[in-house]
Amino acid sequence: MKIVTTAENLQTYQAYLRIIQIIEKFLQENNYLKLDLPVLSPALIPESYLEIFKTEFRYLDTKDNLFLTPSPELFIKRLLSEGIGDCYSMGKSFRNSEPNSPKHQPEFTMLEWYKIGKDYKYMAQEVLKMLSAISWELFGKNTITYQGKSVSFDKWEEMTVAESFERYAEISPEELFDAEKFMAKAKKKGYVIDEFSFEDVWSQVYSQEIEGNLGTNGFPTVLYDYPIQFASLSKPNSDGKTAQRFEFYIEGIELGNCFSELTDAPLQKKRFIADDRERSRSGKIEHPVDWGFIDSLEKGLPESTGIAIGVERLGMIFTNSNQIEDLKLITVR
Repeated sequence: MKIVTTAENLQTYQAYLRIIQIIEKFLQENNYLKLDLPVLSPALIPESYLEIFKTEFRYLDTKDNLFLTPSPELFIKRLLSEGIGDCYSMGKSFRNSEPNSPKHQPEFTMLEWYKIGKDYKYMAQEVLKMLSAISWELFGKNTITYQGKSVSFDKWEEMTVAESFERYAEISPEELFDAEKFMAKAKKKGYVIDEFSFEDVWSQVYSQEIEGNLGTNGFPTVLYDYPIQFASLSKPNSDGKTAQRFEFYIEGIELGNCFSELTDAPLQKKRFIADDRERSRSGKIEHPVDWGFIDSLEKGLPESTGIAIGVERLGMIFTNSNQIEDLKLITVR
């Protein structure tokens, strides 16, 4: 890797800073408290689908492992349990084992915000208001052009995950929610399933056949009700198959991930144990599980909803850029 200076991006970088200002203005006008949070932690939430960065604190004979946080969630949930109320954080997060690409860098800026007493469907409307606010502030209208395509923030295109698989991958709900039937259908479609888990193959189908179609019909798409296996921190729906999670997309780019927050401590602990085992099985970097997170739930996490948004990706959309590097003055690649 090397350090690359890209000062020619100054104009786009300044536009990106303006977008950040508009976001913070929107949140503060809606009474969200800004949080200043650490990026190093001695323990993490076990998330089986992502890899982390490990480092070491040293002082004389003292050596302690520390980990760069893949999101600020473990800190924010503690504060919510202490009664901090509606709040947000905007800072650096870190994801390992993913190469630099036009839409991803290992170090990135994440916006997380939480609303007390509401669910994921409320948050979807809140996000749409924020997108609209950015558009009006930058362009004086509720429509933008991204890579030659018009995108309106007048409404969402709403779709369940099950509907998207049926529409774009010809996989029925019956097949989607039955691991054996899903794997058989994926094999028939030409996917390699040997030595891969249901979750692995599901993610392949999702990335290859679903994502590229989302947010391409003139409006951003909100895709909701994911299979429960893919929403370990989210409140389950009454159907026992799906969870109250959504992601939103513009022109095939995933921009944010939202949950109705799980407040059931025993269920969350059970999911942590399963996710930690899966991390070990897949050979990911081992880290202590943040059992203090469970303690926070036991203390009383209020009913709430939270969303995480990739700020650079959002900046790409509103500056009509086709890669994150276009927003940067310095890049490590």
